[in-house]
Amino acid sequence: MTGRRIESAERASAYHKQWFAAIRERAADGEPLALVNADAPQEILRAMDIPYVVNQWWAALVGAKRLADRSLDAVRALGYPDDSRQYDAIALGSTGLASADAPWGGLPHPTIVIAENSGDAGRKVFDLWGEYRDTEVFLFERTTAHDAPRRWWELVPRRWSQAFDADRLDLMVAENWLLVDKLERTTGRTLSLDRLAEVMDLVNQQAEWNRRSRDILASARPTPVSVHESINSVMIPQWHRGSQWAVDAAERFCDEVEAAAASGRAVCPGERVRLMWVGRGLWFDMDLYERFQQRYGAVFVWSMYLAIAADGYPRYGGDPMRALAARFTGFTDQLYMPGWAADWYVKEARGHGVDGVIHLVADDVPGPYFVTRALEEAGIPVLEIRGNNADPRALNPGVIGQRIEEFIASRFPR
Repeated sequence: MTGRRIESAERASAYHKQWFAAIRERAADGEPLALVNADAPQEILRAMDIPYVVNQWWAALVGAKRLADRSLDAVRALGYPDDSRQYDAIALGSTGLASADAPWGGLPHPTIVIAENSGDAGRKVFDLWGEYRDTEVFLFERTTAHDAPRRWWELVPRRWSQAFDADRLDLMVAENWLLVDKLERTTGRTLSLDRLAEVMDLVNQQAEWNRRSRDILASARPTPVSVHESINSVMIPQWHRGSQWAVDAAERFCDEVEAAAASGRAVCPGERVRLMWVGRGLWFDMDLYERFQQRYGAVFVWSMYLAIAADGYPRYGGDPMRALAARFTGFTDQLYMPGWAADWYVKEARGHGVDGVIHLVADDVPGPYFVTRALEEAGIPVLEIRGNNADPRALNPGVIGQRIEEFIASRFPR
């Protein structure tokens, strides 16, 4: 059986579109709106009932609608580089699109922009919102670990105080409270720690369902759900993290994954090569993940989105504000930093029975060399592709496809 088989992705997309229309109405009525990076604590906004849009989701939507190049042209028209930090800058550039052309009517004007300070160029992108768009900006400091704990994915759910240095947690807790103070002054809304604790509990429930889905897919042969489907099914609820809808959506996805695996369904009945995509999603060409199935029996069985949702988000116990700090203090570490990321990718590759890896290396991602080296030392061949996942001008889908075909044909001959 081939083709798409689960309804979770379609249900999530339909809900998200309705939600965004409601967000636009709320913003038009004068309610505050936050634009928040994926590496910043959205849970605080959820607990304060402040509507928010995730910057990376919006950039992905703009890319999927083939409007990333026009948005980046608008950045260039403002006098700024359009070839640096594109993933961060697309939302800013998209404000120059006509509402009739912009995805889903366009991004409403944000009251506040929240992100992590990940370098001079990244900071400038977010500073521009405050300078040009009369929007408040709040930037978290990025800290560095003294040591990298072994098998961090076993520590962070319940022993997170052992995984992260106390001074890093102290700083982020203090910054979380600074953000709360800024939000209360900007929006007139207040934070209840009891409500934050409820949000944290819902996030943990969602992560538990995601872990179960990840484990089922890791052991299933052949793979019953495509990467394209799983990304949509997992990431849309992730942007609603801390809500009951998100928990229910994660549970429904898990039920469908379990049923698909139990029935022996196959994304590719002739599955021969199991591939892993390391790096951000290729939003402007998501069909790439299914392009090598018929000719080569090559199936992408892994992306970071379900895996990090399973291993990276659960945090149990303790003060909810400190547990929240533990969720985001090491967010970048877990995905990219040497000593943290490489062992995790190897663990995931082995657990999913991966034969080869396509590693998309962006110019703003730290430590890709160590990830590639660790995978190759584990006996897993890696093809590196360098470029920005959100900028179609930087990556030619035809060239990428040709390189992947050559990689499959040379490393996994029939």
